[in-house]
Amino acid sequence: MESQRRTLVHWFRKGLRVHDNPALERVFSTARASPEKFYVRPIFILDPGILDWMQIGANRWRFLQQTLADLDKQLRQLKSRLYVVRGKPIEVFPQLFKRWQVELLTFESDIETYAQQRDASVQKLARTADVKVDIHCSHTIYNPEVVIAKNLGKAPITYQKFLSIVDQLKIPAVLERPKVLTMNMKPPADELELEDANVYDCPTLEELVKRPEELGVNKFAGGETEALRRMADSLGDELWVANFEKPKTAPNSLEPSTTVLSPYLKFGCLSSRVLHKRLREILARQPKHSKPPVSLIGQLMWREFYYTVAAADPNFDRMLGNAYSLQIPWQEKPEHLEAWTHGRTGYPFIDAIMRQLRQEGWIHHLARHAVACFLTRGDLWISWEEGQRVFEQLLLDQDWALNAGNWMWLSASAFFHQYFRVYSPVAFGKKTDPSGDYIRKYVPELAKYPSGCIYEPWKATLSAQREYGCVLGEDYPHRIVNHDVVHKENIKRMSAAYKVNRQVRTGKMEDEEDEQEQISTGKRKARAVGTSAKSKRIKNVA
Repeated sequence: MESQRRTLVHWFRKGLRVHDNPALERVFSTARASPEKFYVRPIFILDPGILDWMQIGANRWRFLQQTLADLDKQLRQLKSRLYVVRGKPIEVFPQLFKRWQVELLTFESDIETYAQQRDASVQKLARTADVKVDIHCSHTIYNPEVVIAKNLGKAPITYQKFLSIVDQLKIPAVLERPKVLTMNMKPPADELELEDANVYDCPTLEELVKRPEELGVNKFAGGETEALRRMADSLGDELWVANFEKPKTAPNSLEPSTTVLSPYLKFGCLSSRVLHKRLREILARQPKHSKPPVSLIGQLMWREFYYTVAAADPNFDRMLGNAYSLQIPWQEKPEHLEAWTHGRTGYPFIDAIMRQLRQEGWIHHLARHAVACFLTRGDLWISWEEGQRVFEQLLLDQDWALNAGNWMWLSASAFFHQYFRVYSPVAFGKKTDPSGDYIRKYVPELAKYPSGCIYEPWKATLSAQREYGCVLGEDYPHRIVNHDVVHKENIKRMSAAYKVNRQVRTGKMEDEEDEQEQISTGKRKARAVGTSAKSKRIKNVA
């Protein structure tokens, strides 16, 4: 009888796509096998409390809104739709289980600490309601739990060790787009839909964006359709793919010099497994190509690495209690943090990067390196946790594992230990944009400054500043620190912190010997370079 038909629910969280989505495919294939028994309802739960919890910026909310609208469009092509449910998961699921007579709930696994706690609560509710739960790992290429198990129960804490582990693992198969459902699988309206036909509709931009004045230019539209289009465009030039090397791309080009696929991977609009497969197919046709860690596949493997190490530590996004992070006595400097956050440090290259981030929601990975080093060990001596929070708010591609991992790396708190290699807030930008066009775009106050002093406006005389239409201290801030002085002081602080950490740590990390070897090797190379060649060898370093 019709009343006996049960409902199969797929819960979208990340993985906001229909291609290569095993948890979604499980629901679709089960329904197709027994169309007389089941209805299908793919859902997304819009938790009103998440805005306060994550402090998500306006640009990310817009990206999510566009992504959900596109996902609904894709599902409708499959004779289904997206049901957006408002409320907290632990409150709405008991209602949904009963209202829809749910038999099966599927979703994609998530390593984030809050997500695991949430999912454990939902699974408990499902058991109480006699609902089967089926969880699939598809946000990464490799299952972090499998990698850790292969490494004898511990996360590999060096990139090369990680590569050696996954080289032994089978690459998961990529799934095709689900087949179209038959019309009789479309569920009838429930009691809420009978009262309000739009109750499960996708959110509007006005519903999600509480501070519309913060919306910047919409350079990167959200959604699976755009993700697949961008992937096709990015990988269309196979020679470019083969020759790609991360350090050889420009952090301050006026248009992105990389693929900008990271936001689509973060939201799961694009399957990392599909991208990985496409890259492998291209490289198989190119006898000469770059290799990890600098190649495009190498960049994907960095993502896999950080997901794996993060999965092994619930405190991965904080310094205290973090098995990987050194304990460093960072200082609280609210005024300096505010200046850095809003691009008012007085260093045009740093400020241009932070303003681009706020306006567009994306910055080049090497630009992230520059501003992260500046905030932490390079200049301001402020905790990487503070920078992580700002990136969490502003970056379209903010990803819990990658965000924390990269901040630890760039602050030399974990994974990277050559703390004496400091990015110059002046020289690094000049390397790829000597004329300063990037600064002129994002710091328009300095647009009339000549290339000779646009990176160092403090070198212009007062009369010259007036001639250029930007007086320091009035139209653009003075430097909040003197890099030439503070970075040397901070290197000494890092050296002292490293010594203290070595003394107090009760258990040595597996890569401690590697850490010392990195430091020793780096110092030997620096001494061997010589005065005349030093600027060429370490020209991005202060």
